[in-house]
Amino acid sequence: MATPGAEEDALARYRSPLVSRYASAEMGFNFSERKKFGTWRRLWLYLAQAEKSLGLPITDEQIQEMEANLDNIDFKMAAEEEKKLRHDVMAHVHTFAHCCPKAAAIIHLGATSCYVGDNTDLIVLRDGFNLLLPKLARVISRLADFAEKYADLPTLGFTHYQPAQLTTVGKRCCLWIQDLCMDLRNLERARDDLRFRGVKGTTGTQASFLQLFEGDHSKVEELDRLVTAKAGFKRAYMVTGQTYSRKVDIEVLSVLAGLGASIHKICTDIRLLANLKEIEEPFEKDQIGSSAMPYKRNPMRSERCCSLARHLMTLVLDPLQTASVQWFERTLDDSANRRVCLAEAFLTADIILSTLQNISEGLVVYPKDCHEKIRVLSQQAAAVVKQEGGDNDFIARVQADPYFSPIHKQLESLLDPSSFTGRAPQQVAKFLKEEVRPALIPYQSKMGGKIELAL
Repeated sequence: MATPGAEEDALARYRSPLVSRYASAEMGFNFSERKKFGTWRRLWLYLAQAEKSLGLPITDEQIQEMEANLDNIDFKMAAEEEKKLRHDVMAHVHTFAHCCPKAAAIIHLGATSCYVGDNTDLIVLRDGFNLLLPKLARVISRLADFAEKYADLPTLGFTHYQPAQLTTVGKRCCLWIQDLCMDLRNLERARDDLRFRGVKGTTGTQASFLQLFEGDHSKVEELDRLVTAKAGFKRAYMVTGQTYSRKVDIEVLSVLAGLGASIHKICTDIRLLANLKEIEEPFEKDQIGSSAMPYKRNPMRSERCCSLARHLMTLVLDPLQTASVQWFERTLDDSANRRVCLAEAFLTADIILSTLQNISEGLVVYPKDCHEKIRVLSQQAAAVVKQEGGDNDFIARVQADPYFSPIHKQLESLLDPSSFTGRAPQQVAKFLKEEVRPALIPYQSKMGGKIELAL
């Protein structure tokens, strides 16, 4: 048997479909090892620069050497070092020091592993939100255009999935949009509430830095402030253990789980409407709905969203349990769990937003189907249809009955479905104008064009 090449060898190992099949390249990179370890090196640089500015004996030459090698990462050497040391941070300290021999003595000076580990996680979470927010805004924008277009189109409303009073296609869409606008605000809040762990030392007391600065508390506080600013954060957590509080992860994954719930509801509605022949998601020219039933037009994009949204909603259980068992200043049973759940939550949210954008850009409405179902129900001829199995002949009966002759000329207008939809069109217009469009203003430059799905 021939020796497998690199590509064939990769196919012999499990690859997460979140990356290999679905998520965007940008979100995949955000949780990549290159982003992670490149950020570690930048954090070591920020620390050295701040320590130098506050008087520690660090030279310009050492700083320049670190700057020149931020992305010069020998991943093979790092893997060998980690295998030997059984410590990922020290493996990368040694690897960085190997290409920065002059700066070797001051890399990671005074810091603990969580200085790079936790601070990098916070940077990645922030950057993940910054990738998701424009995507969510684009979905809202596309659905707002759809709601505006069909603000007046009557359709049968359902409560308990039983026929109810009429609404409009646009008004129903606004129910979806309102949930997504809540998610937009929640994601913005979660991002803006994130703080930096900063420079806190092994158990959060900053003892090692106080020793470096010979008991000068003001310099330790300034060091924390400087590094926090260099990393792009306005604030750091004032108190930490060895790690930032794992309650932060709960807040982050809670808002993503909420987004998953919204999208699951929207896509379930679309799936039900597809069966009613009122609305369908986009269907490509060469797309196959079923290998055995070629006439089928399965709502596979909406089904994908529901499938992945279920996974997203369950992931918040991980940080809930992790936060509850962090003994005192920290335990290490959080590490392996967080490597999985944080990345998967953002990757999954990224996928379902891209898919929902594709759906919302190509929704197809069938007005005649909407109208016919309204007509059948609005005339209340259920007895004939249900009990006798006959056709709905209510209008013919009215037209043939002399009793109704005074309204025969008005019959068409009386049976106009739009007369039963209340203020739905006006509600759509007011909601889009006053709540939705203003919320999208910060994202106008990132709206972009239509999205095509690879699979």
